[in-house]
Amino acid sequence: MSTPSQDQPLWRPAPDRAAATRLVAFQAWAAEHHGAPAAPLAPAADDEQAAARYAALHAWSTEDLDRFWQAVTEYFDIRFGTPPEAVLADPAMPGARWFPGARLNYAEHALRHGEDPAHAAEPAVLHLDETTAEPVATSWAELRRQVGALAAALRARGVRPGDRVGAYLPNIPQAAVALLATAAVGAVWTSCAPDFGARSVLDRLQQIEPVVLFAVDGYHYGGKDHDRTEVVCELRAALPSLHTVVHVPLLGGAAPEGALDWAGVTAGDAEPVFEQVPFEHPLWVLYSSGTTGLPKAIVQSQGGILLEHHKQASLHLDLGPEDRFLWYTSTGWMMWNFLIAGLLVGSTIVTYDGSPGHPDTGAFWSVAARTRATVVGTSAAYVIASRKAGLHPGRDLDLSAMRCLGTTGSPLPPDGFQWIYDEVERDLWLASVSGGTDVCSCFVGGVPTLPVYLGEIQAPCLGAAVESWDVQGKPHTDEVGELVVTKPLPSMPTGFWNDPDGTRYRDSYFETYPGTWRHGDWITVTSRGTVVIHGRSDSTLNRQGVRMGSADIYEVVERLPEIAESLVIGLEEPEGGYWMPLFVVLAPGAVLDDALIGRIRTSLRTELSPRHVPDEVIAVTGLPHTLTGKRIEVPVKRLLSGTPLAQAVNPGSVDNLDHLRFFEQLGRERRA
Repeated sequence: MSTPSQDQPLWRPAPDRAAATRLVAFQAWAAEHHGAPAAPLAPAADDEQAAARYAALHAWSTEDLDRFWQAVTEYFDIRFGTPPEAVLADPAMPGARWFPGARLNYAEHALRHGEDPAHAAEPAVLHLDETTAEPVATSWAELRRQVGALAAALRARGVRPGDRVGAYLPNIPQAAVALLATAAVGAVWTSCAPDFGARSVLDRLQQIEPVVLFAVDGYHYGGKDHDRTEVVCELRAALPSLHTVVHVPLLGGAAPEGALDWAGVTAGDAEPVFEQVPFEHPLWVLYSSGTTGLPKAIVQSQGGILLEHHKQASLHLDLGPEDRFLWYTSTGWMMWNFLIAGLLVGSTIVTYDGSPGHPDTGAFWSVAARTRATVVGTSAAYVIASRKAGLHPGRDLDLSAMRCLGTTGSPLPPDGFQWIYDEVERDLWLASVSGGTDVCSCFVGGVPTLPVYLGEIQAPCLGAAVESWDVQGKPHTDEVGELVVTKPLPSMPTGFWNDPDGTRYRDSYFETYPGTWRHGDWITVTSRGTVVIHGRSDSTLNRQGVRMGSADIYEVVERLPEIAESLVIGLEEPEGGYWMPLFVVLAPGAVLDDALIGRIRTSLRTELSPRHVPDEVIAVTGLPHTLTGKRIEVPVKRLLSGTPLAQAVNPGSVDNLDHLRFFEQLGRERRA
C-alpha cells in the first residue's frame, strides 16, 4: 500500500462515531454548565473543522483551569467526603494547591461500578499469563470483596494513613487488589516488578521505608519459571521498617516463616471502608529510571491522580463500561498505574503477566484477540518488532473487537504508523501518546474526534498547557523545541520523597525555566495542532548549531532489515570538535560491511540531512536499556566522555551491565 501524503490522514473517525464520543458529550455538558465553547450537535464537516473545535475546547481547558477542573469533578461525579474550598488556590509551579479542604478516596471511585447489582457479576478484571489459554475473570463483586477483606487485614496489622506499602509483584489481579486496599486505608502504595534485582528494589523501597511488603515467590516469563524466594529474603533483611510480609504464591511455594498468605488476608467478607483523605494526600510513589543515581521517588496525590485519570481514560481514550482495556506493562512502569484507571470509568481491565514475544513475536496480539480487548496499548518498540518479524495480526487473528490501539514508551516512527494501518486494521484509531512517570499521564495523545496523520500525535491533552519553546524560551510552531508545560496539572508531583525543601524537585523540572515545567523532550507543535516527539532533549544532538532528535535517526536506521536496534550519541570533544557515532545491533545473519554502512549513510542523508550522517557506524552485540526497556543515551554519552561506569550510571537501573562496559572501554581508548 502506498504511503499517503503528509496532508492526507491515515484515518479519520466516521462522523457518527465522533459525535458519539464521551469527549463530545463532555463538551456539550461543560458548555451548558461551565462556559466551555459550544459543541454543535452536527458532526464536523471536515478535518479542519474538527481540529478547530478541539483546539477551542483545549484552549478553554488551559486558560480557565478553575472552570475546567471543576467541570471534571462534576461530570465524573467525584465523591468528596468534605467539599473543597476552591479549585486552584495557588497556581504556582512548583507548589500549586488544588482543591484545598477537600477529602476523598481513590479506591472508592475505582470500585463504585460494582456497587450497582446490575454490574456486580460482570468482569472487573480479566487475567492471562503464558500458561493459560483463556482469560480468568474477577467480577466487580469479588474485586470489592477482596479489597474490603485486605483493607480490613491491613488495618488489623496497624497500617494507618500515610504508612507505606510496597509490592514486589507482576501484572496480576492480586496487585490491583493490593493497590486498591492500600488506597482504601489511606496508605501509600509503591511497586517494583519482580524482574528487578534486589539492589534495584532496595534503591527504591529503602527511600520510603514500607511497613508492609506484598511479594511473589516467582513469576512466569519467556516460557520459564523465575524463582524469587532468595531476592525476597534479601528484601526482608534489608528493610527493617517491615512488620508484615504477604506471600503471593504464584509458583505454588509455601509462605516463608513469618509471612502471611494471600488467601488468608483476602478471605473475609468485610465491605470496603474508604478512608477520606485530603486531596493532596499521597496515593503512590513512582520512580524515575535512576540511570544516573538513586531513582527519584515521585509522590502523586489521591485527588490529582483521580481527576487526571478520569479525564485521560474517559475523554482521551473514550473508555467506558462496555470496554475491555489491555495495556502491555509491568508494575515497575507507570502504565500499570494507568491501566488501573480503567476501573475508574467502569471498564474491564485486562492484566497480562508474561512476555509479549513468547512463544513468538505475535504473542501479545494473540492476547488482545483472546481477551476481545477493545482498547489495546503497547510500546512503539513492540510495533517495530512486529513489523520486522513480518507479522500480519489483522489477517491471522480476530482483532475485530479492537477499536483503539495506543502506543507509548518512545516515539512511534512513521513506518510504525503505516504498518499498523497496513497489517492490523484500516479502520482503527491509533492513539500514540507521550507523557511521563512524572505526571503518570500524557501531555499529548489521542483525541477520538480527530484524524490521525502519519508520524504525528493527535493533539495536546485537555488541561495540559503544552508548548514548544525555542532557545530564547519563546513558543513557536513547526519547529523543534523544548516541551514545556506552562500551567499546573493536578497529577504533577506533590514533591519527591525525602526532599523536604523541594530542591531536587525544582532542579528536575523548573531549573531551566523558573515557574515553567521543562520535561526534557524535543517536540514540534505543528500549525494544524498535531505534535511530533523527537526524543530526549537531555541527550541532544547538536551539529553546527542545528539540534536534532535521536528518534528521527532511529526511525530511518531501524527501517533497514539488517538493523535490529541502534543508538546515536553526540559528543563534544575537548579541542572543539564533535563526534557522532552510531552504534548498531545487527539482525541475525547480517554483517556490517562497507555496503551496509553505505546504505545507512545514504538513507540518513537523503531522508533527513547530511548533518544526520554519523561519523562512524559501530556494531555492538547489544545496547543497554532501563529496567522498563528504554534505551539509555545519557549514561553512554558520559562513558564515552571518560566518566567511570560507577559514576556514569546506577548499575541497578540497567538491564545488562556488560553492554555498558563496552562503552566504558571505548571511552578509555578514546582518551588514550
